[in-house]
Amino acid sequence: MDEHRVGLKPILRRVWARKGERPVVEVRPRYEWLYVYAFVCPETGETEFWRAPSVSTEWVTQILAAFLRGRDTAVLLVLDKAGWHVSAETLAMEEAGALAFEHLPPYSPELMPAERLWELTDEPLANRVFERLADLETALAERCVSLTDQPERIRSRTLFHWWPGGTNHTLIE
Repeated sequence: MDEHRVGLKPILRRVWARKGERPVVEVRPRYEWLYVYAFVCPETGETEFWRAPSVSTEWVTQILAAFLRGRDTAVLLVLDKAGWHVSAETLAMEEAGALAFEHLPPYSPELMPAERLWELTDEPLANRVFERLADLETALAERCVSLTDQPERIRSRTLFHWWPGGTNHTLIE
C-alpha cells in the first residue's frame, strides 16, 4: 500500500520530436492536489485505488478500514515508515487482528511494489494541463479503473524476484 500526490502542477515527460524541432508543452503550474492510495497484491496483480483530498493519519485510517471491510482473511500490508503509517491509530488497527504490517527500511522506495504503480497512473496525465482539479480527477479515475482490468501488467511490474511466495523465483544450483 502506498500514497501518491498528483495535481495541477503538470507532470513533464520526454516526448519524441522530429530532428531539428523542439516539442512544445504548455505549462501552467498551480498548486492544488489530490491523493491516490493504492493497494496491490504482487502475486495476482489485483489492485484497489482510493482517492482522498490529503494524506494524514485520519485518511489512512479511514481508507484502511474501508479496504478491510468485507474481508474474511487477515491482510499483510507492506508499508514505508511514513508518520501516518506508524501512528497510534494505524497501529491500533493491527492490534485488532485483521491486519498486519511489514515496515520497509527507511529510504527504500525501490522495495515497495506499490511505488511501481505511479508511473502507470501518471501516463495519461503527463504533458497535459488540466483546467480544474475535477478534470484531472476524471482522467485519473479512468486510468485507475483501466489498470484494475490489467492484472498481468501490474503483476509484471510489482512481483519482484525476491517477493515471498512469488513465482518469479529462480532456482540457483
